[in-house]
Amino acid sequence: MASNDNLAILSALDNAKTQWYHFTAIVIAGMGFFTDAYDLFCISTISKLLGRLYYYDPTTTQPGKLPHSVNNAVTGVALVGTLTGQLFFGWLGDKLGRKKVYGITLILMVICAICSGLSFGSTSKSVIGTLCFFRFWLGFGIGGDYPLSATIMSEYANKKTRGAFIAAVFAMQGMGIIFAGLVSMILSRIFLSKYPADPFVTEHILSTQPEADFLWRIVLMLGALPASLTYYWRMKMPETGRYTALIEGNAKQAAADMGRVLDIELQAEQDKLSHYKGSNDYKLFSPEFFRRHGLHLLGTASTWFLLDIAFYSQNLTQKDIFPAMGLTDEAKNVSALREVFQVSRAMFVVALLGTFPGYWFTVFFIEKLGRFIIQLLGFLMMSVFMLIIGIKYDYLKDKSNHKVWLFAVLYGLTFFFANFGPNSTTFVLPAELFPTRVRSTCHAMSAAAGKAGAMVGAFGIQYYTLDGESKQIKRAMMILAFTNILGFCFTFLVPETKGRSLEEISGEDEIMQANKTQMAEGDSLHLPVMI
Repeated sequence: MASNDNLAILSALDNAKTQWYHFTAIVIAGMGFFTDAYDLFCISTISKLLGRLYYYDPTTTQPGKLPHSVNNAVTGVALVGTLTGQLFFGWLGDKLGRKKVYGITLILMVICAICSGLSFGSTSKSVIGTLCFFRFWLGFGIGGDYPLSATIMSEYANKKTRGAFIAAVFAMQGMGIIFAGLVSMILSRIFLSKYPADPFVTEHILSTQPEADFLWRIVLMLGALPASLTYYWRMKMPETGRYTALIEGNAKQAAADMGRVLDIELQAEQDKLSHYKGSNDYKLFSPEFFRRHGLHLLGTASTWFLLDIAFYSQNLTQKDIFPAMGLTDEAKNVSALREVFQVSRAMFVVALLGTFPGYWFTVFFIEKLGRFIIQLLGFLMMSVFMLIIGIKYDYLKDKSNHKVWLFAVLYGLTFFFANFGPNSTTFVLPAELFPTRVRSTCHAMSAAAGKAGAMVGAFGIQYYTLDGESKQIKRAMMILAFTNILGFCFTFLVPETKGRSLEEISGEDEIMQANKTQMAEGDSLHLPVMI
């Protein structure tokens, strides 16, 4: 129950015991992230197949390949959509409420996932153009899931387990990556069962088989399934008690909503809302916001930006890692469907052994070690492993010295410490640091900075290493090691949030107390200057 100074519903939410609805909320929000990851990463398993299907030149003996600019468009247009979607839906979530916007993102993802698989046209350009159009709007819907899921989970959770719950939502991204590889692997294997076991099938014959064209469409359309299954439960969720009470000013409705889904007794205390509403009256980009949270926003945005440069550049060495692990063969030696199988298998193995464990280490340790330590540790270890790969690249990839296993271990550890590190904590911290009125928008701005970093990594760093020369890759890995050190340094702009209420972290409690004191003394409310 609340103290005399605090709003009862906020104290009740902060101190509520962990119960079934908390886990239900994790699944509901997490399935959105499962879908996000599946939709974003499944394109990697089929992009080479698109090249074989639509850019095959019968005058050559080489399999078809997407031109570099087309490959960038196919794989990167969803990142552009995600960035814009984050900013738009993040802002809308603060203006209209989390729940009102939450279902829209899923509907958009379902429609665009299906339409991506139905991309038809009379020419290769028209098919790829249609695919890119729907992939952009798919990313737009995915972008909305970032700030809304994080904000909803943070506002539902109690203060003792809030970080673990938000991290668990984000950890569903790891499951989505695993299933993107698994689904593509299973489907390609099913279609391959129709053909002889000999993988050295004439490339252009197999590439034009109906199964190859069906495969990539089915993989993309299956992304609509988890999102559609989650829609009903998202619409059943009530608006968060914090938004209803502090922004809409309806303590009675907030108490009724939270009492209905959580096993806690709540008091409406409508009379106390004026103090808290005063603490939420300053706007984004006002002098008061910059005084209180300017460095926080710089810290969350910069660390996410720097992390994603490295995170989305980590496939620079895949062309050497995957063959060394026996997961892939040269494209000219395998059929189109078998190439999808091998790429999907490689993605599945790396996600299962390197990516997935890192997410859940964060879930289990974030309330013990804290966000700050995990983020510092992750950036530091990523920098160390990338620097080693950069310095010893030629030695590690040389099969004759039998050190390729070390190459694979170092590669896997960079993924592990990305996820047991800044890839998870940069998602958690913006959901905790900012006031209720601008929480979703500030998370969206931080996430959008991350996607800008992803574009630098996916298009800038990888374009620099397009020729695949060892010298270029070594230099790029050293650059990435330096960006991680920068991320390590910028982490010091972000405070530890473990074990504190959202209102205490954001300073809303402080302003509320000032307002209460002023009203008791007969003064006017403390309302920060707005612009």
